[in-house]
Amino acid sequence: MPSSSYNFLLSFLFALTASNCAAKNISSSSSPRQLSVDYYAKTCPQLELLVGSVTSQQFKEAPVSGPATIRLFFHDCFVEGCDASILISTTPGSKVLAEKDAEDNQDLRAEGFQTVSKAKALVESRCPGVVSCADILAIAARDYVHLAGGPYYPVKKGRRDGKISMASRVPYNIPRANFTIDQQIKLFNSKGLALQDLVVLSGAHTFGFAHCKQFVSRLYTFRGTNQPDPDMDPRLLKSLRMSCPQLGGNSDIVAPFDVTTPFLFDHAYYGNLEAKLGLLASDQALFSDPRTKPLVLQLGKDKQKFFQAFSAAMEKMGSIGVETGTGQGEKRRESNMQT
Repeated sequence: MPSSSYNFLLSFLFALTASNCAAKNISSSSSPRQLSVDYYAKTCPQLELLVGSVTSQQFKEAPVSGPATIRLFFHDCFVEGCDASILISTTPGSKVLAEKDAEDNQDLRAEGFQTVSKAKALVESRCPGVVSCADILAIAARDYVHLAGGPYYPVKKGRRDGKISMASRVPYNIPRANFTIDQQIKLFNSKGLALQDLVVLSGAHTFGFAHCKQFVSRLYTFRGTNQPDPDMDPRLLKSLRMSCPQLGGNSDIVAPFDVTTPFLFDHAYYGNLEAKLGLLASDQALFSDPRTKPLVLQLGKDKQKFFQAFSAAMEKMGSIGVETGTGQGEKRRESNMQT
């Protein structure tokens, strides 16, 4: 049994399981318009209330739905743009895998997919063939930020759902847990996102969890040194080692990104980086690098500044590669389809 001095993290470790979902597709056309907050004001005015009824219930039943859906939104936007292509299922027997079946997406929680599926079904019952899955995912992500204690920001809508979903396009478009700051900046810049956006959007790790494989190298052989990462608090290191051995172990074990307030959307993430309590190497690097450290310190001291910046950054990310016009995608009747 571990000594009490190392128990501060272990209470937040859980064994988790994953599941899959699949559905069919029915196309629907609509006239082209640009993203706007009131896009569905006439065609589905109750949209946000409908989605909100699903997210609030889902959050009560399974709080992990929050970070799961936000991560789903991130992974969707960074690959083909914010077009819900990550929801598409691979056709049985096909050699071409869809995004959701890419190795980098295997850890995405089922609760994120379930949220969109439930919300889409409810919206279709009231506003058939009107609202895209991409918009529902964007709204649900915002709802969960707010439900967990974060800001409530307006979501611009009018996205159409993408028709292309290929696992082969995922690896070079998703940030890795061991990315250096240079690698993170390059990837974010390729999406039209600036250095500030990188630091601010990383703050989504103020809640949620990561599997051992995402950080185990920091515990034993950081960057090939055969030593643990010197930028990790020794207490955190010992606690994580108890649940994440160098070899073997339970692949379902996870640890919280934020060891202080793991279920709250706040700005504690940044204070944790200053205290060397960042979970991923890519997170802790934000405090080590002189280009990002000043903003980490600012956000760690000012929650409202973080909330305002996060709201703006989510709007910016939510506009990556969006399809808005006729011929640029579709509106699915169900959240998933097959490639």
